[in-house]
Amino acid sequence: MAKSATKRKAQVRTTARKATSPRRAAAVRKPAARAASGRKPAARPPRGTAQSIPPLRGATQSRELGGVRLEFGKAGSARVKRMIYPPGFRWSKHMKPVVGTDLCMHAHVGYLAQGEIHIEYWDGCVVEHKAPQIISIDPGHDGWVVGNRPVIMIEFDFERDTLAKLGMPTGHSHP
Repeated sequence: MAKSATKRKAQVRTTARKATSPRRAAAVRKPAARAASGRKPAARPPRGTAQSIPPLRGATQSRELGGVRLEFGKAGSARVKRMIYPPGFRWSKHMKPVVGTDLCMHAHVGYLAQGEIHIEYWDGCVVEHKAPQIISIDPGHDGWVVGNRPVIMIEFDFERDTLAKLGMPTGHSHP
C-alpha cells in the first residue's frame, strides 16, 4: 500500500509540473473551454506571423513591397534592414511584377534570424539557408520561403554601393 501511495504522489507531482508549462497548460485548458461553451475557442494567429512581430526599434522607414515587410535605418554609412518574408513568398511570383526584372539583382548580406529560404541562381544552382545563419547572396537569383513560418532576415547594405563596399561579385559563379 505504501508503494501505491508513493506512486500516486509521483503521478500527481508530474501532472502538476506538466500543467505549469505554458504550452501544456493551454493544451489542458482547451478541451475544458470547448466543453463549457460548446464552441471552438477563437483561433490565434500562428506563432511567428508578421502580425505578431513587433516593429523594429530604431528604424526610420517602414514599408511593404510585394508582400515583404521592410524596415530600415542608418548605422554609420551603412543601412540596416529587417525584411520579413511571409510564408508562400517567392521572388519570381511576388516581386518580379513590382521590380520588372527576371531575377533579383540585389545582393543580400546579413543574418537569417528565422525560417528557411532557398535561393536559385540563373545557372540552376540552389542554395538552402536555414536560421540561424550568416548569409551572402549574390545578385541574379530567385528565392522562396520554405515552410509555414515567415523568414526574418537582417541585412546590411550600402544601397547602390553594396557590391563594391562589401567586395561582392556582380553575379553568381562557380570557382
